[in-house]
Amino acid sequence: MADALELPNLNLDTMRHFLLRLFALIFFTGLLSTSLTAQEDYVPTQENLDNREWFQDAKYGLFVHWGVYSIMGGGGDPGIAEWIMEQKNIPIVQYEKLPGFFNPTQFDPAQWVSMVKKAGMKYITITSKHHDGFAMYDSKVSDYNIVDATPYGKDVIGMLKEECDKQGIKLFFYHSQLDWHQSDYFPHGRTGKGIADRSQSGDFNTYIDYMNTQLTELLTQYGEIGGIWFDGMWDKPDADWRLGETYALIHKHQPGALIGSNHHKMPYPGEDFMMFERDLPGENSMGFNNTGISDAVPLEMCETMNGSWGFNIIDQNYKSIEKLIHTMVRAAGYGANFLLNTGPMPNGKIQPENVDTLMAIGQWLESYGETVYGTRGGPVKPQEWGALTTKEKTVFVHVLNPGEGVIEIEGYLPKIKSAKFFDDGSKVQVKVKKGKTGMVLTIPKEKVKPTDTVIVLTLQ
Repeated sequence: MADALELPNLNLDTMRHFLLRLFALIFFTGLLSTSLTAQEDYVPTQENLDNREWFQDAKYGLFVHWGVYSIMGGGGDPGIAEWIMEQKNIPIVQYEKLPGFFNPTQFDPAQWVSMVKKAGMKYITITSKHHDGFAMYDSKVSDYNIVDATPYGKDVIGMLKEECDKQGIKLFFYHSQLDWHQSDYFPHGRTGKGIADRSQSGDFNTYIDYMNTQLTELLTQYGEIGGIWFDGMWDKPDADWRLGETYALIHKHQPGALIGSNHHKMPYPGEDFMMFERDLPGENSMGFNNTGISDAVPLEMCETMNGSWGFNIIDQNYKSIEKLIHTMVRAAGYGANFLLNTGPMPNGKIQPENVDTLMAIGQWLESYGETVYGTRGGPVKPQEWGALTTKEKTVFVHVLNPGEGVIEIEGYLPKIKSAKFFDDGSKVQVKVKKGKTGMVLTIPKEKVKPTDTVIVLTLQ
């Protein structure tokens, strides 16, 4: 019997590492093997419904794209820097050297979360794993992670979660379904075709098991989370992603967690919110967004501050503060949250330009936050002049482009108790359009504000 199993000549540390991985794989596979009902008949729990209400009230969050790709800083090219492995066709064996240089010693989770609060944001969504397959947390089923593969050796996700809990900020995990690194992600999808040493064989079901095991880690190692933000299903749109199993797994471990997927389609059963990438709901300027808008789940749109999600060292094409506030307001007019992105630098610091922008938006929200937080979409969709947000019997008219000062709101003629300017409480002139098809608001030039002139309509 002693000769039946021959182990390689391993030192004690390597053997301990091997046994830990083996135990973790067995343990988490056991968790996955339990009976999981399909999500076709998904009925959200009361906790989940309550979290959906909280999510709609929150309105504003920080998106964080951070990984070993930040070391490359986009490689001197404009565009989305977190895709550099695919854009430069970097072989896996070469890309695997990047973690050895990743040492974000200036990462300060308390500073990050304090910044988020000062910016007026209510939650953070951070990349736990992007398309390059590298886990930014302490994964027990793969050593391709920040704890085992970098000189930093610390679990930044765990550190951030601990600080979020202290400061009252919810944490969501972005998780890529697409994986250019994992060998069982096969057949390959639309992307990563030029990465020469990707495996030419594999079992996609084994990959889904691996992905679900990593999700189980995220769901069981960090306490209560806000939800899971999926991305990458568009790489293999016709594949069997076993969504019912994955969604049931998430709701089993965390019934209150909200699931969303950036698949650019109407929500699938089991999803708790719908997202739009760099477009307002119903718009498709990017060319890949679904123009339908679900009325069954909360909405969210995400946007960059420049042209990249990950840190791009040459991209200085930053959107103006006014443009970002206008986008937030228009999103709120559709009833959608605004998830604004930052790509931290490889040293763990947030780009100073991003911090300045966030502080400026936060200052605006200190004055006008009540016209955004806790509101729902307006009775008419956003127009060229601006947008409406509502809160019970109050309608906030956000005039973003006042033009000549005459604002026509077609198709909306409520019974109004009062109409006042938000800033000074003075009365606003309201007239009924001919034919009673809407109303007209008049804004004198001296009442126009630089970013957003807000009018408060109190309804009878």
